[in-house]
Amino acid sequence: MASGLPHSMTAIEITAPGGPDVLKPTTRPVPQPGPGEVLIRVKAAGINRPDVLQRAGAYPPPPGASDLPGLEVAGEIAALGSDVTGFAVGDQVCALTPGGGYAEYVVTPAPQVLPVPKGFSLVEAAAVPETYFTVWSNVFDRGRLAEGETLLVHGGSSGIGTTAIQLAKAFGSRVFTTAGSADKCEACERLGADRAINYKTEDYGAVIKELTGKKGVDVVLDMVGGDYVQRDIDIMAPDGRRVSIAFLGGPKVTLNLTKVMVNRLTLTGSTLRPRPVAYKGQIAQALRERVWPLLESGKVKPLIFKTFPLAEAAAAHALMETSSHIGKIVLTLDS
Repeated sequence: MASGLPHSMTAIEITAPGGPDVLKPTTRPVPQPGPGEVLIRVKAAGINRPDVLQRAGAYPPPPGASDLPGLEVAGEIAALGSDVTGFAVGDQVCALTPGGGYAEYVVTPAPQVLPVPKGFSLVEAAAVPETYFTVWSNVFDRGRLAEGETLLVHGGSSGIGTTAIQLAKAFGSRVFTTAGSADKCEACERLGADRAINYKTEDYGAVIKELTGKKGVDVVLDMVGGDYVQRDIDIMAPDGRRVSIAFLGGPKVTLNLTKVMVNRLTLTGSTLRPRPVAYKGQIAQALRERVWPLLESGKVKPLIFKTFPLAEAAAAHALMETSSHIGKIVLTLDS
């Protein structure tokens, strides 16, 4: 046990697979950092869709990860494992975690830790890692979005969506998005979307064809799946790339592959949590070099919808499941 640290902590555990009410406060031992790891005293923790899936029993943590939910945090370094350089106890940081973020302390690999952007509160910093790592990995690495290209983001008002809109615009792309209400569409356009399409009242495919002069979009970031896959294929530009990161509309689809072949389309996707630490460290380095200057200059910023105390994690999950939020939901800790 590192000097000065308590032996136990409060955490939120998943007592059984189920609805938000299965999230309950508990007492756990304070974890200890191993080689190459840091222990973070958590001040804020972001909530993400994978947390909801894990709570429901549909997204088990990878081998060796904490069973506690929580994939992103901000706080201060409380202890360092062996072989860790570049950080000191007391540094304010934010981090992508393998799990365990809904707690007073969490251990995470050092390569996944980044300094809190200058001018950011810890609540704002906690809303960065999961969404920014995910967007960078999928839109810019896998999707290869380039300056001057067009991006279609489904679910534009989500944490992922609001991040993708801002980053794509900051790097010189034209951005379209879908959302489910007029308020959400307005919010997306305030963040920089060139056109937000209310999928409940408009045919997004027809709108995209009109907006692009029938050329279509170069990259699609999708978290819906289902019949959106074929609908997207029908509005993708030649050599377009479609990246799946979730499938709220279902994982199984029937496709007509003619346009995939004729237009040389790429259909790909990924999940971030199981990827190796070295890969996540590469993303962290890219974010530090390319995105941190944008955050610190105010050109892009996480959108915080609401915060909840750690003990009210169940209420925070219930809010996320309504899909009424625009941006991020964050848990806060006073410890």
